Amino acid sequence: MIVMLKVVLDCDPDAAWHALRSPGALREVVSPWLDFASLEPTGFPAQWPEGEHLMTTLALRTIAVGTSAVDVSYPGGLPDGVRMLRDTGGMRTGPGAIIRSWDHRMAVSPDPAGSGGTLYRDRLRFGGPLAAASWYPVWLFWQWRAARLRQLAPTWSDDGAATAPPATVRPAFGP
Repeated sequence: MIVMLKVVLDCDPDAAWHALRSPGALREVVSPWLDFASLEPTGFPAQWPEGEHLMTTLALRTIAVGTSAVDVSYPGGLPDGVRMLRDTGGMRTGPGAIIRSWDHRMAVSPDPAGSGGTLYRDRLRFGGPLAAASWYPVWLFWQWRAARLRQLAPTWSDDGAATAPPATVRPAFGP
């Protein structure tokens, strides 16, 4: 299954790129429906380095519903001005683990219309036994993400994305 976004954000490409690599910005974009608490000994990094990063997924910012991973890489060989983050992580445990394959690519580049903004492109490919039944809820959530991206982009700068408060895990049931 595939879900895609293509929006122009009201910030420069460097600010969008900084936010795209920021765990704090990720947490803001999915709020208030989700949040994440780092499972790494040092907590979330300021910017995602390449590799896997484990987290507790929190529904409504407080209820632990499983473990997920962000598995980051930065593909090369892209056209001039295009930067991409690829995440092949996904849910490891909990209800979201019904989605077995996850390939999320997010790219930023200068707006080709010359607005000074950022062209943001996002493609999620996912699969699993119930992927077809999951498509519409995932698509709806992606529309929420697009609205949050548009809302937050004007607050971003290339020296630090706005960040969400630290997540406190209050499990309703184990991940």
